[in-house]
Amino acid sequence: MDLSEKIRTVPNFPKEGIMFKDITTLLQDSVAFRKAVDDIVEYFMQKDLHFDKVVSTEARGFILGSVLAYEFHAGFVPLRKPGKLPAEKIKQEFKTEYSTDAFEIHKDAVKEGESVLVVDDLIATGGTLKASVDLVEKLGGKVNGIAALVELTFLNGRDKVKGYDICSLIKYDKE
Repeated sequence: MDLSEKIRTVPNFPKEGIMFKDITTLLQDSVAFRKAVDDIVEYFMQKDLHFDKVVSTEARGFILGSVLAYEFHAGFVPLRKPGKLPAEKIKQEFKTEYSTDAFEIHKDAVKEGESVLVVDDLIATGGTLKASVDLVEKLGGKVNGIAALVELTFLNGRDKVKGYDICSLIKYDKE
């Protein structure tokens, strides 16, 4: 199955000139969704990696991240937009291809030395991933993998997280 056929491209969203890659069409397809999850699990299982926690980004990243946490018998940690977490937290700002934003994580969400898989729905400029990795490492976690459904390779997002093992299932080399 070609998972890229399950992704819808929406022109000019969220602003003029952006060709938004909509993963909801893949998620709606039970066979494609299962294949995507299985492919990511297989990628990391072949490397014999164990994860204590899966840290995932709001909001679409939660969908994939929570399922992967279940599959890896790991805890799930949500990275939230500012003001959404109730307990003591730390914050990391970042830039995307069309905005500036921030994530917060509870200070007790990742323990020193825990193995972490960072999950997002899409890798674009790498700002979201870099912020996610930075938050995990500030808490003492070790990022042993990064997973995403989609990667926009022409935006060079991997450059911001060099040295990490990255699994992206669907790659777009041009807009």
